[in-house]
Amino acid sequence: MSPVLAIEGLGKGFTLHLQGGLSFPVLRGETLALMPGECVALAGPSGAGKSTLLRCVAGNYGASEGRILIRHRGAMHDLAAADARLMREIRAETLGHVSQFLRVIPRVPALDIVAAPLLARGAGRAEARARAAALLARLNLPERLHHLPPATFSGGEQQRVNLARGFIVPNTVLLLDEPTASLDARNREVVAALIAEAKRAGTAILGIFHDTEVRDRVADRLHAVEPLEPAA
Repeated sequence: MSPVLAIEGLGKGFTLHLQGGLSFPVLRGETLALMPGECVALAGPSGAGKSTLLRCVAGNYGASEGRILIRHRGAMHDLAAADARLMREIRAETLGHVSQFLRVIPRVPALDIVAAPLLARGAGRAEARARAAALLARLNLPERLHHLPPATFSGGEQQRVNLARGFIVPNTVLLLDEPTASLDARNREVVAALIAEAKRAGTAILGIFHDTEVRDRVADRLHAVEPLEPAA
């Protein structure tokens, strides 16, 4: 079995243009292989670069060095070098991402936000909305909220919409950034079950879990991200 995600020598640094062009590295030489059906949790102290690594894989940050290879349409593609068209295609078909915060177009109902990835893959509107409603119900979001825009929802309610959107379609690789933040015990159980089901279906998961109880239940192994030593 070959990996569906391979991070090779990944480095990332930032330049503070408002601080006289001060540059500082966050990641250097990160290497990781993720297999189908495997969940790897990024571990390390706050500020070590876990979120930076996840955002590099998601394509939100450009890599300073190294490669991020993902299996898409049967071939490995380097996300660090992908153009905008290929990145959109990979996000639509292969790479899912549940971020910490729900970012959506204002005034779009929660049901349509969740159904959108299914519609993008060719499902009919009725089927997509029915599956979205079922997943929102499983995550204990009241039906009265399904047809409302989530801007006024609580943090926990918004996170459940975010999770439903992330899990409604199968992905080759799924990125999870603190998926159980703001959730109560009942909904943490639902998320753990969704992760287990995705793994059984072959999805490879890379995540940050500050909830160590959930992390220890779903992760097959940890990948340590160590803070870089300051330059001498």
